[in-house]
Amino acid sequence: METKKKSDLIRAFVKGGFLSPSDLLKIMELSRNLGNKYILFGSRQDIMFPARDADDTQLENAFKAINIDYELGSDQSVYQNIVSSYAAVNIVETTHWVKGDSYNVVIDSFDYKPKLKINIVDPLQSLVPLFTGELNFIASQEENYWYLYIRDSRKENVIECWPRLVPGRDIAKISRELEELLLMAQSFTMEELYIILKNKNLRINHKRITENLTFKDTILPYYEGLNAMLNNQYWLGLYWRNNQYDINFMSAACKLCQETNVGKINIIPWKAFLIKGIKANDRLRWEKLMGKFGINERHSSLELNWHLPVIDSEALELKQFLVRELDQQDISTHGLTFTIKTSRPMFLFTAIVIEKSFKGNVPGNQYDILVAKNFNPNNIIYHTYAKGVKREIIPALLIELSKLYFRQLNPEKVQSKKQISEPISLTQVVEAASSYQCTNCLTVYDKKYGDPIMNIPVGVDFADLPETFHCHVCDSEKKYFVPMQVGE
Repeated sequence: METKKKSDLIRAFVKGGFLSPSDLLKIMELSRNLGNKYILFGSRQDIMFPARDADDTQLENAFKAINIDYELGSDQSVYQNIVSSYAAVNIVETTHWVKGDSYNVVIDSFDYKPKLKINIVDPLQSLVPLFTGELNFIASQEENYWYLYIRDSRKENVIECWPRLVPGRDIAKISRELEELLLMAQSFTMEELYIILKNKNLRINHKRITENLTFKDTILPYYEGLNAMLNNQYWLGLYWRNNQYDINFMSAACKLCQETNVGKINIIPWKAFLIKGIKANDRLRWEKLMGKFGINERHSSLELNWHLPVIDSEALELKQFLVRELDQQDISTHGLTFTIKTSRPMFLFTAIVIEKSFKGNVPGNQYDILVAKNFNPNNIIYHTYAKGVKREIIPALLIELSKLYFRQLNPEKVQSKKQISEPISLTQVVEAASSYQCTNCLTVYDKKYGDPIMNIPVGVDFADLPETFHCHVCDSEKKYFVPMQVGE
């Protein structure tokens, strides 16, 4: 039996994205007993596997024994997992006071099943996205205090900051109260929500915000392979191309964690998992285990920086095609992240989005390319770079975007004689005078790339373009393009 849609899956909620090897081993055995050979990881750090002919009582008893909530056969989930950046501790740079226990205290205080998406994340790391929840708690510089950013799924690209910092011990309390209000048909302003909760006398020890949240440009770290930690320890990251993690290997990995006193296994939103705290003396045992199962632990970064929906063969096949094409061109995408979006609504968290074009509610055979403002998805604002493009054109557009991304990283080349004061546009930086820019939407025509969407081959000078040429983004006529000087 092949699982073809998300509603065929059992979804196990791994709060915070971390659990013990013992609990993960029990989930492996439960999936194996249903006749499965694999499990999958979800974008919200959950675990999924085909339900087949699962017995409701058997499932309830099995999950109750390991104190993990689950959901069965729902394409639109009623409940949501709590996402955290626990996995980033001791892996990448994090806020000075945010340690493993900081997350444990918050996660353990949740005594209810959230219906809203809740994120508990550190702003300095980029392993886990900041704003993919509806309630996003972001660590502040004030020890044990968090910003709260509320994102209403009914309002596109709108995220608002709670007027006070929230203590970690009260995150679960305020989340429960806000969920009750936000799930109502009535819409509230931020000020109204704050006043309602204040009048309830919840005894939350808010603290005044003295500085705004700042975050770095997001550079996704290379999260695969055996890598050094502090104190002569290692962490291991593993990734499967098809997101079907072999139960036999996962079970063996859980048992080795138990034998070597590794306390937690971490799931990350990129549909991969991390094991931290591997002792130097045990490194050889892990290498032998991976060799025994033929595990590839060194995929290229071009493979790792994609986010795809679960159980989506179309998205997976398109990704494989694009990776193959970009690899043949020796294109570097380090620092860039990609999403393929085919149907379901989702909060985006990558720099570039390849989105299926829709005519009304019907998906077509073409795609739109969206790009996060300044290539930083934490801005949550996306601009349309191209509309209605065929699949075979997408690689050329991604190559163009990757080159523009790397050029805009050099601020000295961005400032022209006009002293640009606005944030850098995607297309402001081009290295040669062979480039012309649309004055209406800033799209660039560069003869080195041509314009695949308009069927203009590489090498055609702008002056030689037909008078019928127009911008493929905003439809502006040729006369609205102006030359870009070297160094601009």
